[in-house]
Amino acid sequence: MRSVTFHNLTPVHPVGTRPGRGSHRSTGREWRVLAWLCRHPLFLLVPAAIVTGFVLLGPIVTGSIVGGLILAVVSWRRGHPPSFDRFLAPRLRSTRRRWTAYAGGRWAGVLAECDLARENRRTGQVTVPRVLRVRSSTPSIDTVYVRMARGQDLRTWTERAEALADALLTHRVAITRIRPAVLAVVVERVMPFDRVIPAPEIPADTADVDLHALDVGENEYGDPFTIRLPGKHFLTAGASGSGKGSLIWSPLCALGPAIRDGLVRVHMIDLKGGVETRRGARLFHRYATTAREAIDLLTDARDEMKARQAAMDGDRALTVSRETPLNVIMIDEMAMLTAYGERGDVREALRLLAEILTQARATLTTVMGYVQEPTKDVVDVRELFTTRICLGVTSAAHVDMVLGDGARERGALADQIPGDPAHAGIGFVIDTGSRLPVRFRAAYVDDHEIDELVERCAIHPPVRALPENGAA
Repeated sequence: MRSVTFHNLTPVHPVGTRPGRGSHRSTGREWRVLAWLCRHPLFLLVPAAIVTGFVLLGPIVTGSIVGGLILAVVSWRRGHPPSFDRFLAPRLRSTRRRWTAYAGGRWAGVLAECDLARENRRTGQVTVPRVLRVRSSTPSIDTVYVRMARGQDLRTWTERAEALADALLTHRVAITRIRPAVLAVVVERVMPFDRVIPAPEIPADTADVDLHALDVGENEYGDPFTIRLPGKHFLTAGASGSGKGSLIWSPLCALGPAIRDGLVRVHMIDLKGGVETRRGARLFHRYATTAREAIDLLTDARDEMKARQAAMDGDRALTVSRETPLNVIMIDEMAMLTAYGERGDVREALRLLAEILTQARATLTTVMGYVQEPTKDVVDVRELFTTRICLGVTSAAHVDMVLGDGARERGALADQIPGDPAHAGIGFVIDTGSRLPVRFRAAYVDDHEIDELVERCAIHPPVRALPENGAA
């Protein structure tokens, strides 16, 4: 029986094979080690730096420097977790997982068990696809960049994706081809949200409302998931049942007292006849349930934006007040307005939306659109939204349409989120600092909590029911 040794894309020649013309000998081990060190220089440089420090500075000074660096990292992690998790934690996590989960015999064994190590039938040479890089942008998702063995293609890997996930003891694996012979293997290690996030507390007073950090859920680090309204426009994409309603009602809960006191005015467009939003109608400054009403609402919002621009007199931005409240335009099922309505209405709506989205930044007007299919045919103004959120979608292509090119490759597996109620509200957003996808779960607001919000923060009185005989 031939003996087989696994190396990362390094051919191994069993006895009796002929690696090169006129020679039966394989490349010397010292040259293979040198090539490996060239690919991973820190394994030589770090020990060399420590030894040099011992020689030049002495053990006490060198130990103090190393101890100081460790103490600084620990202090940073404990003292300011948000910045640590954004800048340093992904690099440390990537390095640790690169050498514990995706290296050496462990990696070779996993691929061999999944039939992803390729053997040349003529020579008996076995190659193992080599790991080029590991990026762990979040605690629960790794992206492993792999150079395939010659003769493999994307289908070879996608057919073995479930087996690979089980072999790695992970939740899910998704595979994308990023350039010739190189794959991005996205490994979802765990599903971080095993419970529903409760509705955010309705603030007691307007002073407790932070328009720049509205708490609408929780991210996978266990921190509040917040959004900023002034100067931003939001596009939320998600299939039916993905939890878009959570990103309608959670912001409204967080805004409650500001709505009641006239600092925020909500303009709601719901072309499903108000099925999703009718319960909160008393919160809305304007409410449109038909295409004609929606266009009138957008026209008035555009005109108010123009009037504010004319009154700014050189000011770069307005301040939220009762005289100049923040206008929030929410559009549920936006496709009914931008693609599926009457042609004239669609053309007019797109023109108004484009005007508002491009000019409203300084005039305290924010648009929040919600859509199931985020293609350009459906949302022609998609790129004008400054913040885009992707809940569970039905196509891998939709992820990059919403979050930008390469988002799925970097770990935003929104198309892999199950469509059942247990996973509603889970999605991805791109972190503005690191440009990496962050997974979150939006808070769920039930009917009782919507009624409480309306009772405490409504701006319109309840509609008085008429007696059965129709008398006033």
